[in-house]
Amino acid sequence: MAKKISDFVPELGVELSSYKGSELIDRIGEEVVKNVVSSVLCGENVRSLTESLTRRRLMLSNAAMLVTFLKASNQIESLVGKSAKMIAEELATKRLSKEKKLYLTWLAGLTEKSIQNVLRGNEQEELKQYLEELGKLLKESAQKADSSFGNLSGTLKLGKEENSISWESIMFLFTAIGAQTLAIRGSEKSMYGKLFEKFILGSVLSILGFQRIDPKESTKSDKVFWMSQRENKRESDATLLLKAGIGVRFDIGFIGPGNSEISLDKVSRFEREMEYGRQTHYMTTVIIVDRIGQNSRIKELASAINGEIVQMSMSYWVKEVAQILKDKINFTHAITKMTNEESLNFVREQMKKVNLQDFL
Repeated sequence: MAKKISDFVPELGVELSSYKGSELIDRIGEEVVKNVVSSVLCGENVRSLTESLTRRRLMLSNAAMLVTFLKASNQIESLVGKSAKMIAEELATKRLSKEKKLYLTWLAGLTEKSIQNVLRGNEQEELKQYLEELGKLLKESAQKADSSFGNLSGTLKLGKEENSISWESIMFLFTAIGAQTLAIRGSEKSMYGKLFEKFILGSVLSILGFQRIDPKESTKSDKVFWMSQRENKRESDATLLLKAGIGVRFDIGFIGPGNSEISLDKVSRFEREMEYGRQTHYMTTVIIVDRIGQNSRIKELASAINGEIVQMSMSYWVKEVAQILKDKINFTHAITKMTNEESLNFVREQMKKVNLQDFL
C-alpha cells in the first residue's frame, strides 16, 4: 500500500496540534494554572506568564513537523515534487482526523484562517491550483537562493535514517513550520485569552465572597454571581448581585493602551437595568483591562455612564475592585481595610481555595 504523508505525523504532534481550553488544566496541571491566575491577580502580565506555555508547545510541535518531514522524505521519493498532488488527495479523504488534516494544511503553508481568506473555502480545485503555484514558487525561490547564497547540500540524520537537504526541501520545511507557528500562536492567544478571562474574573469574585450560581437553575440573589450573560444587546462576562435589586456587570479583556477604543466600546454597550427572576436590578459596570495609556480619558468617559475601569497591571487591583463595590453598591469586605501588601497575601491564600474547574 502506498505511503501517505499523514502516515508520518508522530503521536506527540497529533496531541499538540489541537486541543480545547477545557483540557488545559489536565494537560499542564491545576497548580500551574492557579499560580498564573494568582500572579495576574497581583499585577503580573498574563501574556508573559502564558508565553512559556506557548513556547513549549511550539518547540515540540516544530520538532514533530521536522520528524514528519524527515520520515516522509525517507519513505516517499521526491516528496517535495509530489507534495502538491499528495496533500490535495489526502485532504479530500474524509476518514483523515482533524489533527492530521491540520498538519497537511501546514505543510501546504496554510492555516485554517488562510484557507478561508486565500482559497475562499476548502474547495478541491482551488486548493489544487494553490498547491501547484506553491510548487512553482519553491522551485523559483530555491534557484534564487542558490544563485544568491550558493549551493545548499548535506544530510539530516534522525535515528539511523539520513535525509539529503537542498534549498527546495528546506524551504518546503520552513514554509510548513512558519504556517504551524502562526496557527498555534493564533489559537493559543485566543484560547488563553478566553480561558484566563474566566479564571481571573471568577477567582476575583469568589475571593471577595460571592457564590457562583447558574441563573437558569437558581433565583438566589444574595452575594451571588454567574458567568457569561448574553441577553439581547446586553452582554457581560460576569454578573454579580449583592442583593435583590442591586448588582454589577463585569467585563474583562486583556486590552493594552493601544486599544482604548475597544475599552470604550465595552463600556458603552451595557444598559443600566437587568431582568433576573421577577425583579429588575439596577446595575453598575466594571470593566477590567490589562492597562490604559497615560493620557487616556477612558476612566472619565466610563464614569459618565456610571462605569469604572480597573487595570490589571496595578498590583493591588483586586483591592481596588472591592473598594469600587463598596463605593457603588455599599459592599463591605475586610480587604478594603488591609494594607496593600496584606491584600496581596490575602489574595494568594484565598486562591488556594478556588476551584478553577467551576469556571470552565
